[in-house]
Amino acid sequence: MDGLVSKIQKLIAPSKGTWGIVLEDLNSGEKWEHNEQELFYAASVIKVPIMASIYSAVERGDLALSDLIILDEKDYVGGSGVLQHFTSGSSLPLRDIIMLMIIQSDNTATNLLIDLVGVENIQNTMKEAGMIYSTFFNKLMLSKPSPKGVNRIAASDIAILLHRMATGELVSSSASDQMIEVMKKQQVRDCLPEKLPSPYSDFDHGMTAWEFANKTGWIPGTRHDVGIFYVGDRKFIATVLSKDEDDILSKRILSQIGEEIYKYLL
Repeated sequence: MDGLVSKIQKLIAPSKGTWGIVLEDLNSGEKWEHNEQELFYAASVIKVPIMASIYSAVERGDLALSDLIILDEKDYVGGSGVLQHFTSGSSLPLRDIIMLMIIQSDNTATNLLIDLVGVENIQNTMKEAGMIYSTFFNKLMLSKPSPKGVNRIAASDIAILLHRMATGELVSSSASDQMIEVMKKQQVRDCLPEKLPSPYSDFDHGMTAWEFANKTGWIPGTRHDVGIFYVGDRKFIATVLSKDEDDILSKRILSQIGEEIYKYLL
């Protein structure tokens, strides 16, 4: 993996921002870390541990994926997602709310799930997964965040969460598989996978098929993409966080990193 690491170091070297990166090749066991304990504003990457907390509640029998969630206009918030435009009083199964939170980064869906499972349960899920640096206190798009703190993540923590998911150890083997399948349906593909071959490419004629179970996060000056690459029979965890960098440049660097990872996995 030394060649890949060298290329990524060259990509981030000119950046004036700060990057937190953990790469792990699950086939070879090799791992590389860079600023892995640095704290970053979580943005929408926090939705991955929120999803894990919901699946944990399902595993305990406190919730069922078929439970209907009633939409109420008072719960609507702006930013990403479509639920804010749905008719108040509509209902969706819990599994669909989870799907919207992850694949469209729906903020209204996220806040509904936080209310459903509670802040303390999400914090406990993070702790049980081994996330020792990251913090969670707030629903999204709040005008008055909690005085206790803000939602922050470290690359090492997200990498641990993804490792446990990829190896079937996050909540349970079944829950891990279901979370991965949700993340594979991600519709926000403009960072790590942007330069990869189109999913509609003719992979039967020489190209190597790929899947990427990922979640992005973005606010101005902060851009992340984290997930699990599946390329042929290779499995690779990539956690790439950035802050204090121009948004266009950070997205370009992320896409170049993703391209180098894909080439390495071929």
